[in-house]
Amino acid sequence: MADFALPKITDNPNGWGPCAVPEKFKDMPYQPFSKSDRLGKVSDWTLSGNQLYNDKKYNNKYTSQFSTSGAGQYAYYHEHDDHFQIVDTIKPSRPFFRGIGRGRYNPMQRGRGRGASMPNRGSQNQGNSNAWRGNSGNQQSSRGWQRGKIRGNRNRNWNNNNRNQVSRKASVDVKQDWDEIDYYDFPRLTKLKLPDVNKPVELVTAGTLEYYDQKFDRVNTKSERYLTAINRRIPTVTTTSDPVIRRLAAKQGNVFATDIILATLMCCTRSVYSWDIVATKLKGKIFLDKREDSLSFDCLTVNETAHEPLSTDPNELKVYSDESTHVNYCFTQQVLKKEGDAHKFKEPNPFEDEDDDDEPQDPLAPIGYKYKMWDLGNDIKLVCRCEHDAVSKGPDDKTHFLTIKALNEVEHRSEWHQKLDQQSGAIIATELKNNSFKIGKWCLQAYLSGSDFIKLGFVSRVNPRDSKTHEILKVQSFEPSNLATSINLNFDNCWGILRAIIDAINRQPEEAGKYLLLKDPNKTTIRLYKIPMNTFSDDEDDSEEETIPEENEKE
Repeated sequence: MADFALPKITDNPNGWGPCAVPEKFKDMPYQPFSKSDRLGKVSDWTLSGNQLYNDKKYNNKYTSQFSTSGAGQYAYYHEHDDHFQIVDTIKPSRPFFRGIGRGRYNPMQRGRGRGASMPNRGSQNQGNSNAWRGNSGNQQSSRGWQRGKIRGNRNRNWNNNNRNQVSRKASVDVKQDWDEIDYYDFPRLTKLKLPDVNKPVELVTAGTLEYYDQKFDRVNTKSERYLTAINRRIPTVTTTSDPVIRRLAAKQGNVFATDIILATLMCCTRSVYSWDIVATKLKGKIFLDKREDSLSFDCLTVNETAHEPLSTDPNELKVYSDESTHVNYCFTQQVLKKEGDAHKFKEPNPFEDEDDDDEPQDPLAPIGYKYKMWDLGNDIKLVCRCEHDAVSKGPDDKTHFLTIKALNEVEHRSEWHQKLDQQSGAIIATELKNNSFKIGKWCLQAYLSGSDFIKLGFVSRVNPRDSKTHEILKVQSFEPSNLATSINLNFDNCWGILRAIIDAINRQPEEAGKYLLLKDPNKTTIRLYKIPMNTFSDDEDDSEEETIPEENEKE
């Protein structure tokens, strides 16, 4: 008798089914399938063979979702087979001509079935026949005009698309000896978040603030106020040139910046034009600066995020930018009360000592400075110089700090004079969309400084062709949190972007180095370059930057 061999039994104590792949199936290729896949027959003569049923929903009946070609690795490919030939037995379809068909409207058949007849081509109806032919010619010419109009619209759309694809110039020329360390695309930056950032600690308060004139809140298009020029000077001092930051660098913090630099980085995903920030790393401390000849921070952009740009000429855009910057400067000073008491902080303005006695200069504008420190985790202590523009008294006699900015109408259509009072919501929504990056920076500056309100002025030209004479049409008040919600600005995402960039600089092995953050002029990308230490500065300035922490430590 033959021996009876018991089959091998696999015991699975933790579940059911086999624990490993059987030896005979170990090296066999396997096509994955999903539970929703239909398992077909060996030979399907009803649907796939003769196409008896032309139901399109059965075309991919046996196609797996894991296969891009329909059969995956078991597909058959016809290659160099001369014995078989595909014969097309399908009858060619009749071409379809417009105007020949049962459903096509034909004026010759109008009225058939109701006793109407074709126009008689005799002498009696010769005039009617000619008149009908003339109408037919008009219809044909009308169709030709419509086709030409459609082609013109297509060409116009094509030209508009090409106009939007403008090759812009970078804010700084990239040198050959600069090494690109990393790059950040905007879709990736928009997913970053750093929630639950603690409240800042005020280290130093300096400067003087004047009170806001409440009568500007009652300005409208019927009682407008002319914009006047005021001779005051607003200092634009970068981080390493700030004497207070030099003093704090030895005691507290390891990352130093100004509010405009942080605001540019935190909402960088809204930017379109190119800008750059210089980051200097000295003995574990990072200083974020702007270049001396950089206009990205001192000048305001106009309609940067609009669907259709104002112009593609850089010189014309600079003219719009200069006008907007001048309007914003004059508005922030005109709405202040020049007479009366002022709100003074503990320390005087830190930039008063920089005035040169030999050359007379305009007096400094009243600005309040607050130096705050945030703990961003991962041993990052951020020190920032924040600004306030004015103060005001509330109904409860409480002091409110204000951030004052102005928007100007640049398109020469004078819509604000006509619609700002009745349709203010639509105009404000349009400006929030067309200037998303600029307003986002203003909102972040107010958020970092701790301003209670943002006073946003709407200024337009008196004459559409005169770019020097303006008038104030309206002043709108916003809370920074409400304005951020209106423009979909997430503060957690802003902190996450800033933290990611600081971590990238901290990961560099050198204790002392200089880096450049550059917004690509034609792409939604920020690039990080490693640059030489003497870039953008003279030898004296470079040596001075390297000794900033050492001088403060000696003090």
